[in-house]
Amino acid sequence: MRWFETPSFDFIKGHKIAYVVSGILLVAALVGIIGKGLQYGIDFRGGKEFVLQFEQPVEVTEVRSSLSEPLGSAPEVKKFGSDVEILIRTDNPDEISTVQNIITSTMNDVYPENGNTVIKTDVVGPRFAEDLKSGALNAIIFALIVIFIYILIRFKNWTFSLGAVAALFHDVLIVLGVFTIFNDIAPFSMQIDQAIIAAFLTIVGYSLNDTVVVFDRIRENMLQYKTMDYTEMINKSLNDTLSRTVITSVTTLFVVTVLFIFGGEVLKGFSFALVLGVMIGTYSSLFVASAIVVELQLRKEQAS
Repeated sequence: MRWFETPSFDFIKGHKIAYVVSGILLVAALVGIIGKGLQYGIDFRGGKEFVLQFEQPVEVTEVRSSLSEPLGSAPEVKKFGSDVEILIRTDNPDEISTVQNIITSTMNDVYPENGNTVIKTDVVGPRFAEDLKSGALNAIIFALIVIFIYILIRFKNWTFSLGAVAALFHDVLIVLGVFTIFNDIAPFSMQIDQAIIAAFLTIVGYSLNDTVVVFDRIRENMLQYKTMDYTEMINKSLNDTLSRTVITSVTTLFVVTVLFIFGGEVLKGFSFALVLGVMIGTYSSLFVASAIVVELQLRKEQAS
């Protein structure tokens, strides 16, 4: 079965609408990020972590909900190695012994017939958290620089490099804005932690792959249709790759949606970021990256 076998959509005409949509989303993201500030997880803020071993398996969601009020905020709770070992991470400012007593006494009340033992305690200090922040930021910046150079070498045209990097920046910033704005509303954690940084880098890779496929077809058509109007050629290239773009995006979206629904509480934030990333990445490949290439190329031709 082939979808959109002979499409003829006017993507170039839709670029002006895309500018408005992207502009609204980017402004909303920037306002949310500047107004609320990035909502960091314990990985980046610093905090305390405890590993409890129970006699019988316990539910992660029940442990989290029961500890939220005693600790003053919802902790990060996930299974640690086996079904009877639970990792609890909290940013409660009290002494580690005090926090440990709160956790153990609460667990004894919730599970009176399921004994627990603290087998490990640790402190994530502010210095370590700052190192993680700078490391995560450097990873994303370095990835964008390498991508710019890679596209420049591959396509020998700086307009393609700038279009690809701008589209990636567009995707990451919008997803980051969504996580910042809806952090206090969503029924699952949307704080920025190491898993979310991994999701952002995955989004960059997915969006780049989609964009490179479109750019490859543009390069082929530039050589094949030398007399064709540039914007018309871009439009033809987008239509030529539309079937592949849609099928890849839908199948990928299906997988990450299943992961979001059935992957458990720990993977909710990660999988939700991927769901957003796939949708926005597909949109940016069709309407953002190509639009920037068209605008820059036309200006370059006018200047020359």
